[in-house]
Parts: sequence; C-alpha cells; structure tokens
Amino acid sequence: VLQGYAAEMDNPLMAHLISPELQNKKDILFGNMEEIYHFHNRIFLRELENYVEYPELVGRCFLDQMEDFQIYEKYCQNKPRSESLWRQFSDSVFFQECQRKLDHKLSLDSYLLKPVQRITKYQLLLKEMLKYSKNCEGAEDLQEALTSILGILKAVNDSMHQIAITGYDGNLNELGKLLMQGSFSVWTDHKKGHAKVKDLARFKPMQRHLFLHEKAVLFCKKREENGEGYEKAPSYSYKHSLNMAAVGITENVKGDAKKFEIWYNAREEVYIIQAPTPEVKATWVNEIRKVLT
Repeated sequence: VLQGYAAEMDNPLMAHLISPELQNKKDILFGNMEEIYHFHNRIFLRELENYVEYPELVGRCFLDQMEDFQIYEKYCQNKPRSESLWRQFSDSVFFQECQRKLDHKLSLDSYLLKPVQRITKYQLLLKEMLKYSKNCEGAEDLQEALTSILGILKAVNDSMHQIAITGYDGNLNELGKLLMQGSFSVWTDHKKGHAKVKDLARFKPMQRHLFLHEKAVLFCKKREENGEGYEKAPSYSYKHSLNMAAVGITENVKGDAKKFEIWYNAREEVYIIQAPTPEVKATWVNEIRKVLT
C-alpha cells in the first residue's frame, strides 16, 4: 500500500492521473500508516522474533512497546476523514491504475482498514495465549499486556466518539484526558427554574451522551446520521458542561440501582442520571469519585 499507492501519489509519471482536488491529500488518505509500518518493521517484529522459542514470554514485548501502540489511536482518529476522501475519489483512474499494477483483487479501502482490524485482533491473540499459559512463567506479563491493549482500544473507541462532538466553543484538549463516554437518561432539577418547568422536568428524561474529562463533564445530544460506513456514525451536539471543580455526586438515588446524581454549585443544579445497567453506573461513579478526590 505504501509503495504501490502512497509513493505513487508523488510519482511525476502518474501525476496526470491524479485530479487536482486529490493532490496534497496523501496525509489525509493514508494517515500515519507509514509510522505504523515502520514501528512493526523496525521494532516490534524484531522484538517478537526474540521470542520464537519462548512464545509464553511474548507479553513482555507488548509491555515494552505499549507506548508505541498509541500510534493506532492517531490512525483511527483520522479514519473518518480518510474514508470521506476515499468515497469522493474511489473511482479515480489513478487508484484503478495502482490496483491493476499491484494485481490486487481488493481496492485500496480494504487495505486502509487493516490497521483498525489489527489493533482489535491483538487482544484476541493475547486472550487465546493466556488460555494456554495459565501456570507458566510469563502469564502475568500476558495478562498485563492484555489489560493494556484493552486500555488502548477503549481510548481509541472513546476518541472516535469525541471527534464527533459538534458545537463546543473551545478546545476539548484543554479539558484533560477523556476518561469515559456513554449514553444515559437524564432528569434535571434546577432551583432557579420556573415551578411549572420543574414539575415537567421530573417526568420526562432527556437522552444525553456524557463525556467525562478530568476537568469537566460534557452533556451532548446524539444525532444519528444516515450515511454509510463512518458517515452513519453518530455525531454529538454539545449542550452544556459542568466544571469538575464545582461538581458533587450522590451515589444512590432511592428506588433505582441504576441512578446516581451529579449536582453543581452546592445543589443549585441537580442532574439525575440513569445508566443502562448497575455495572455501568458503578464504573462511572468510581471514575467520577477518582476525579473528585
């Protein structure tokens, strides 16, 4: 892909086949695939080869290189832009010519999906290895490697949702690390509101997608898109946010194991939040508690 497509975009002999709108868009189309390739080729593959005789110790490889695996997050974040560009130019003569020369049965988009499939495959491989390595040396490393890879997958998944937030004035990066994201039913009870509004608000919950950052929690409204592939991915229109420095939490709301409360400015605003399951509630309450302490 890097030689037969990406490099060809810079080949003067192929220039006449590339439409002007596609020129200089190589970075969008391929993201940091080259970085991923070099990481595997120069570093990770060599490390793995050291363990050919000792496969049960391979967890160490992952742990030593765990930081480098974050390059996949960058790749996945760019994927929607890449797919959108590909859809515009998929029938371009340039791509057809490259595919013909490579004698590939599949078109470029199938290969651009590979890194996304690869990062999700590692956890399956590690789970499988763990199954057969219960009591041997290296089992702990394998377990730790699996936990770390799952952590990277969660970060990739969370960031894919985060880049779909629209209407937020300001820089999301300034809110600190994104810790959790998910959909909830939310009831509000505001001291300042009109009495009538308060009564109404009690009964009908709003569906909100929450993003918990280290410094703020964002409330967004999910909008399903009608498209294909990534365009079908939802977007989230920003509604409001609460600064974590002024947030308090009530873990148990009577009568419902799935509900908890987030309140703001000494209960001036109260948000009753209902999670899909008691387990999801528990995870969120724990994360919020960590931030608050």
